[in-house]
Amino acid sequence: MKVGVIGASGYVGGELLRLLVTHPKVTVNVVTSRQHVGEYVHRLHPSLKGFIDLTFSSMDLDKIADSSDLVFVSVPHGNANKIVKNLYERDIKIVDLSADFRLHNPKDYIKWYGWEHPFPDLLAKSVYGVPELHREEIKKAKLVSCPGCMAVTSLLALKPLIENDLIDTDHIVVDSKIGSSGAGAQANAGTHHAMRYGVIRPYKPAKHRHTGEIIQELGRLSKKNIKVSMSPHAVNLVRGILTTNHTFLTKTIGELDLWKIYRQSYKNEPFIRFIKDKKGLYKFPDPKFLIGSNFCDIGFDIDEDNNRVVALSASDNLMKGAAGSAIQNMNVMFGFDEMDGLKLTPLTPV
Repeated sequence: MKVGVIGASGYVGGELLRLLVTHPKVTVNVVTSRQHVGEYVHRLHPSLKGFIDLTFSSMDLDKIADSSDLVFVSVPHGNANKIVKNLYERDIKIVDLSADFRLHNPKDYIKWYGWEHPFPDLLAKSVYGVPELHREEIKKAKLVSCPGCMAVTSLLALKPLIENDLIDTDHIVVDSKIGSSGAGAQANAGTHHAMRYGVIRPYKPAKHRHTGEIIQELGRLSKKNIKVSMSPHAVNLVRGILTTNHTFLTKTIGELDLWKIYRQSYKNEPFIRFIKDKKGLYKFPDPKFLIGSNFCDIGFDIDEDNNRVVALSASDNLMKGAAGSAIQNMNVMFGFDEMDGLKLTPLTPV
């Protein structure tokens, strides 16, 4: 199968290529970059030297559509919607890694992103790209929109609690820690080593845009209005996310029964691992032990005094939070083994 990658020069684009060049059923046919036309891919992504001999090309949508069975769109939010619209009308399957088609209500783009969506009719045709939530829809989809990295990590921890009606849906608190690669490859004053190293930096402690995705998807599961309070922090990692999700029980449940609920919810999911151990260093999810993999690790603890379940989840923001999810979605769309191109053990130590 031939694929194209639009916007392949950034961190996510590079990670997509890393996975695609060894995928057993895929040939990368075209990669684009506005700033690096004519440059060899390995000049920007040195780790890919010897795996791909393409040069970056300009974004010729006619050429891309004619030579691709599927196109990954990996450009910044707000820049993807016209590209996706154009490709959609050419009857090409698309996996979009921007936020431009994640939310189904056009008004949510005004609230969370501050702009009016130019193609509101296309939002209803996009499938939110989390196979653990929407696998059957993804199988039939023409346009799949990959989730935000912090959103998917949180959603996977909260899903079993919501679908079993265990928690107060008016009080869900998501505390997320993310590495520097989550800010993308474009530099700014806050990304310089002197300013970024060693930080635990809160940013958008209220109204972060990934909150909208969490509300949308948990609302779909619960069939009621959901209230989520999310606060992200930039931490001293390159890759990785840890979410600490504070939820409050509406009924009494013991640890064993809660384990059963989580295992039942994810019994056939290849990329979910449960982490809750009484021995060793790895007692709860930790992104250090996920780097380079598409796993989301989930665990929990129960605070009986306050009727609270702390649902913990960790992922690699460039993998399950971006490129790994994109490949997983492609595999589902084309009926491949879901782990094709993703059978990777995490790298440790890093």
